[in-house]
Amino acid sequence: MDSLPEKPPPTALTGLDESLQSIHEALARMQFGTVLVTVHDGRVVQIDVTEKKRLKPS
Repeated sequence: MDSLPEKPPPTALTGLDESLQSIHEALARMQFGTVLVTVHDGRVVQIDVTEKKRLKPS
């Protein structure tokens, strides 16, 4: 009888979980800006973060 492959521990992040965590962290750090997510073949391959700094008029 074939044994089933071991499941990763519940605390281990899958590729998607890791991508979502990275996006969440980028959003939490910024006040103004953009987060661009690049997907190839249904997989997140790149996350670009552009943050803008708002200056008070002098």
